[in-house]
Amino acid sequence: MESADNASRPAGNDSNPFGRNEEVAKIEITVLSITFVVAVLGNLSVLLAMYNTKKKTSRMHLFIKHLSLADLVVAFFQVLPQLCWEITFRFYGPDFLCRIVKHLQVLGMFASTYMMVMMTLDRYIAICHPLKTLQQPTRRSYTMIISTWLCSLVLSTPQYFIFSLSEIKNGSEVYDCWGHFIEPWGVRAYITWITVGIFLIPVVILVICYGFICCSIWRNIKYKTKKNGLEASSKTAVIGKSSVNSVNTISRAKLRTVKMTFVIVLAYIICWAPFFIVQMWSVWDVNFSWDVTVQHRESPGAGRYGRGQ
Repeated sequence: MESADNASRPAGNDSNPFGRNEEVAKIEITVLSITFVVAVLGNLSVLLAMYNTKKKTSRMHLFIKHLSLADLVVAFFQVLPQLCWEITFRFYGPDFLCRIVKHLQVLGMFASTYMMVMMTLDRYIAICHPLKTLQQPTRRSYTMIISTWLCSLVLSTPQYFIFSLSEIKNGSEVYDCWGHFIEPWGVRAYITWITVGIFLIPVVILVICYGFICCSIWRNIKYKTKKNGLEASSKTAVIGKSSVNSVNTISRAKLRTVKMTFVIVLAYIICWAPFFIVQMWSVWDVNFSWDVTVQHRESPGAGRYGRGQ
């Protein structure tokens, strides 16, 4: 979750070479605290509203519920551990806890992102292939949701082998939960993998899906305009087109869900794009100005990493 944690150590701190800038740390703690409270209250409110709804649970409700659960995983297993970590500055716990925390931090990011992708794919099927929604839609939805959780679990498993509790510098006797990478390409490969897996691939899928959805809606509007013209000229045209209308017409309920998912996707892109851009810039630009001695603490959405073995 942190994107500039290395700034928390002032340059030229001779009295404590492993210290940090407390003023910057206070800002980071404040931001993480606000993020945690907003994420928990917001997603719990969504789950409570869905629990109290009297309407029959739809596929969309099912996806929103699991998206909220995935966001709560991010809040409790990514943001909260990172907040505690910022307060203590160093990781105070055994090695196995370090590895578990790192695994859960990335698992939440994968689950939240790909649950949103699956929700968009479901809207794509409902809009562009309406006849397929008649073929066991609930079963397909559960398959998509379960596969998302399982894939997130698998994709985040490398965290167990990358991160461990170790000395931040040989002989320093100062320990932290760090990742170890082969120099000089290891950390680049790691951040690129996280960026591609959690941001670029999902964004490409989302853009393609919404491209097809927009085309389908546009064709539907053209069809309705043409149909209205035929209705005005002849009542026979209405009878002749009624069977087609049941397939081609997009309901207002579907359009509302498309608008809602579009807002969620747009918010995701706007919020995460600056973070991943800075992360990629920090490892691929040799002239990047961050202090190399404190880049050990940086990790995309998952805390800190070391610069290699």
